[in-house]
Amino acid sequence: MKVLKLLFLLFAISLSFNGFAQKDYTREAETAYKSEQYYAAIDLYKKAYSKEKDRKTKIDIIYKIGQCYKFVQDFPQAEVWYDKAIKAQHPNPKVQLYYAQVIKAQGRYDEALVEYNAYNAKNPGDPDGIEGAKSCKQGQQWLDNPTEYEVENVRLINSKASDFSPVWGSKKNDELVFTSTRDGSIGGAIDTRTGQNYSDLYVAKIDRKGKWSTPIAYDEPVNSPDNEGGATFDSRYSNIYWTRCPTEKNSVLGCYIMTARRQGKDWADPVKLEFAADSFTVGHPTMLPDGETMVFVSDIPGGYGGKDLYITSYDKREKTWSEPVNLGSDVNTADDEMFPFVRDNGELYFASNGHPGMGGLDVFKAEKTGKNKWGNVENMRAPINSPSDDFGIIFDGNKDKGFFASNRPGGRGSDDIYLFKKPPIIFAIQGTVSDVDTKEPIVGASVKLIGTDGSSVELETDQTGFYIFAEKDGSDERYVNENTSYTIMVSKEGYLNSKGQETTVGVEKSTAFVHDFVLQSIKAKEISFPKVLYDLAQFTLRPESKDSLDFLYQTLVDNPNIVIELAAHTDARGSDESNEILSQKRAQSCVDYLVSKGIPADRMTAKGYGERDPYSGMYNGQQVTLTEEYINNLPANEREAAHQANRRTVFSVLRDDYVPKNQDSGTDDGTSEGEE
Repeated sequence: MKVLKLLFLLFAISLSFNGFAQKDYTREAETAYKSEQYYAAIDLYKKAYSKEKDRKTKIDIIYKIGQCYKFVQDFPQAEVWYDKAIKAQHPNPKVQLYYAQVIKAQGRYDEALVEYNAYNAKNPGDPDGIEGAKSCKQGQQWLDNPTEYEVENVRLINSKASDFSPVWGSKKNDELVFTSTRDGSIGGAIDTRTGQNYSDLYVAKIDRKGKWSTPIAYDEPVNSPDNEGGATFDSRYSNIYWTRCPTEKNSVLGCYIMTARRQGKDWADPVKLEFAADSFTVGHPTMLPDGETMVFVSDIPGGYGGKDLYITSYDKREKTWSEPVNLGSDVNTADDEMFPFVRDNGELYFASNGHPGMGGLDVFKAEKTGKNKWGNVENMRAPINSPSDDFGIIFDGNKDKGFFASNRPGGRGSDDIYLFKKPPIIFAIQGTVSDVDTKEPIVGASVKLIGTDGSSVELETDQTGFYIFAEKDGSDERYVNENTSYTIMVSKEGYLNSKGQETTVGVEKSTAFVHDFVLQSIKAKEISFPKVLYDLAQFTLRPESKDSLDFLYQTLVDNPNIVIELAAHTDARGSDESNEILSQKRAQSCVDYLVSKGIPADRMTAKGYGERDPYSGMYNGQQVTLTEEYINNLPANEREAAHQANRRTVFSVLRDDYVPKNQDSGTDDGTSEGEE
């Protein structure tokens, strides 16, 4: 960003260097430098260097050329001349610091860190050096781990000159007013401080298809031969406020805020707002959403250093603005805070080179902590910020998108306007449905998605057993939305229903939730569920066994039309009669528990099989039947586990045509919470 913007389009001076028979380039360069005409000063200093005889003066000229290049944001050249000044042993210790800063501004954090450390070794305790070294490490981390924002150059409205300080120009946010030094300015002159035209305010409009119109400059009296920039509007867009920096030959003037009232398609004669003496800079106003409070930038005495943010309110009765109040050290630093913007939600955004940043100006966010108070300043990080100057951010209402300006590489001009937006968070729920025993996919299974937002949609699995809830056909809308919890219900004839849960509540990144289901065939001889435990030779349920039976309870709730046999088995130890009695009592205790939970008794049959039906199926990777003979042939240390496998409680589906007794009345038969 040209120093014009860094200092609010300040001190535009056009000096003449004619009339000398023998030019004193050193003296003229010093005059231009003090007047902040850095472009002119660079050329004069280079001419002076070739003629200067005094070594001390020549070393100072080298340093001043580096300063000029830094001020006009030509960092590669600033690096060259600072390097020469260091090698020539310029007495100002800060030259090493400035050298580190311009390397950092080019994004070469590792090299800049070396120079910061070299400076800190010679000047311990300087916060600029300490924070600079820290920012190199932090800046690289932010580049390597950017936020989710996407950034795009708005090429249709940018030019080869400087385009910056965007602001909304209408209630609908379909007009963008910005500052530009492109050809066509009212003054038509070149600012010797920047080498570009004096700046004017321009407006561009966006159509329904998202295409920008060709920017058009405001007419007088808003634009003038002076530098104009940093505009804002009241909440009704009936008043415009902007920064004007007047010019006067051989004089250094400050900037001030102008205001004008809309009259049809034109503007009334502007009025200057008197916040400070003409020698001070006042500018970059932004109106708060209330339309009566303004935050602006100034270097008036009493601040924290450089440019600070101030706030003032308009008294409708007195028709005056209140005495400006500094926003305090929670926001302002010893360096510059500029380009403020207050979002509809009350957050304050501004640019600063005083808070820890990535290089040059960075964009920062401050939380609202009270009436007209902000704090907890946070760097917006990459990609909004970069090693270059990033500033002048605005948001589109409460949306996570808007515009800002930057002079980062790859733009059309020295400063360009960029669009930023956070891509929409996209969710999907997907998975497969397969047979628990055969592992084969189940084709045509019904998968129903029910959301806490009242949504409901159903689909079937494809030939691979796959399902997905993503975008709706022929629409940009999605089936799975933010801050919503979902129940997934899966069913297929001949199988037990299954149910799962997913939620997007608190999820801040696009996510495809994978939820696979395995369905149990109702034709299976035995259906296992979590192990039911009893004390030795007892049939009373242990507390942890009730958790296991709660799984079976939910299965019965999710499958309201099945009738089951709940079977208990023992191992072969003990008498046949005692095992028969014990297993029957254990099966009945399970049924009694489920009845106590609300499952109708006629949906369950308790059956004790004692030791006469040992487990048959996969065991230790083999298809076996755990007979007493088989177990006795196992190693001694493996036999107890085999006995435990026989001491099982399982169920099987007797039929799937059960009709709840109250179904005819149109009510459900006592289902659990969350059932569809």
